[in-house]
Amino acid sequence: MLEVEHLSCGYGSGDIVKDVSFSVRRGECLGILGPNGCGKTTLLRGIAGVLPVRGRVAVCGREIRTMRPKERGQAVAVLAQMSGSYFSYTVYETVLLGRYAHGRRGLFSAPDREDRLAAEESLERVGLLQLRDRLITELSGGQLQRVFLARTFAQAPRVILLDEPTNHLDLKYQVELVGALREWAADGERCVVGVLHDLNLAFSFADTALLMEDGKVQSFGPAKETDAELLSRVYGMDVGGYMRAALARWEKGEKAHAAVQKPV
Repeated sequence: MLEVEHLSCGYGSGDIVKDVSFSVRRGECLGILGPNGCGKTTLLRGIAGVLPVRGRVAVCGREIRTMRPKERGQAVAVLAQMSGSYFSYTVYETVLLGRYAHGRRGLFSAPDREDRLAAEESLERVGLLQLRDRLITELSGGQLQRVFLARTFAQAPRVILLDEPTNHLDLKYQVELVGALREWAADGERCVVGVLHDLNLAFSFADTALLMEDGKVQSFGPAKETDAELLSRVYGMDVGGYMRAALARWEKGEKAHAAVQKPV
């Protein structure tokens, strides 16, 4: 579905991402891991065509750089962190904006039957169809990000790129958003590539993991086989030890709760 070969890109004269290569198969979710400043977001921008790159980025065998803007919108969509200001559109109107890449009569033309169906199906997929007429300025943060996810689904891309879309969301909404993305990827000729800082969430999302340091790939393969020692070295801390300690605190709390509830 997605092929990245010897990609290098950055801002100004220097490269931040350096000679990165990987591929993502149909139905697969790839998690891009690494500490702040290692080039994860820059890599996503290069894949999306926002930054000029050296190397090759192809979706379904066709290079991104050869695509017209509408074709690029049908190939790749980006779901990022929520911004701080929004227009007073309804939920339904906001999701319909995702159909711009499929417009046959211009961006501001009336939606056709296919557009309306795509918007409704996308809202149903994220569980917000009943709020279609609500203004997005009236929504909670979790609801709003689900609207943006529905807009991304309505765009009907082949590849969705995630740039920390769960930041500032409660745990429940984080899990729901990741679950909706995994279901979407499994339903057709699609894949998802995501940058998620929360490692627990990232490993629950990713089938495959790409670990980066200083703009370069340190490992690439099945997420469950990611080397714990390499992960700790790249992050500069005992990642496994931290997670085991967190689990131990939960298990201790559960045992204490069970002891209190045990009948005398």
